Amino acid sequence: MTDHSIKGKVVLIAGGAKNLGGLLARDLAQQGAAAVAIHYNSVSTKKDADVTLAAVKAAGAKSAAFQGDLTTAGAMEKLFADAIRTVGKPDIAINTVGKVLKKPLIEISEAEYDEMSAINAKSAFFFLKEAGRHLNDNGKVCTLVTSLLGAFTPFYAAYAGTKAPVEHFTRAAAKEFGERGISVTAIGPGPMDTPFFYPAEGADAVAYHKTAAALSKFSKTGLTDIEDIVPFIRFLVSDGWWMTGQTILVNGGYTTK
Repeated sequence: MTDHSIKGKVVLIAGGAKNLGGLLARDLAQQGAAAVAIHYNSVSTKKDADVTLAAVKAAGAKSAAFQGDLTTAGAMEKLFADAIRTVGKPDIAINTVGKVLKKPLIEISEAEYDEMSAINAKSAFFFLKEAGRHLNDNGKVCTLVTSLLGAFTPFYAAYAGTKAPVEHFTRAAAKEFGERGISVTAIGPGPMDTPFFYPAEGADAVAYHKTAAALSKFSKTGLTDIEDIVPFIRFLVSDGWWMTGQTILVNGGYTTK
């Protein structure tokens, strides 16, 4: 029987202080991870990072947090180097970093496009690069994208458009890292009930998304519950499971691809 286990693994989570990343950090520690290192972006998130670190320690895992803007290759190199020096080489690397912009394409400025590209695409590329350089053999890499990659919708050109390259990065990394037994995947949730979602949406859009999925009435708010995403990712990064180069789209608690 295959052992789908997290026990004894060293985990690195980019964007791991709060929301889905924070819940993943807690869950993997509870599942027996030996160490969980989390990244957080800004000083304003340090309090959340400290709370997550305390929860990870309480679950019996070693923990560490590192602050940084991951939109440069150098910053990503530093994150992995600092994590390795503190908790050891990772077996599991999860990237939840992202930024939403909902705006008509003709109104998006060059500065806005550059910021979206740096946060959503560039950081994902260099996260995969550093994971490929530093993960232990038979490791697992998972990146958060968006279910909008399977949609035909207006106003998310900069968001979905700068997440779309991550699908190809995932496939390429899976081919290149596979000879070392490293599984590389991406998961694309639907609109999640987190502070990440609401600032980009007006009241009408929020109301629509809360009823749009077939299973909306079964979730707490109608949006995707992050508690329902955690088991997908836990399974993808566990021992005994190899999926390569796949993007799994999840919306409202059901798989669409």
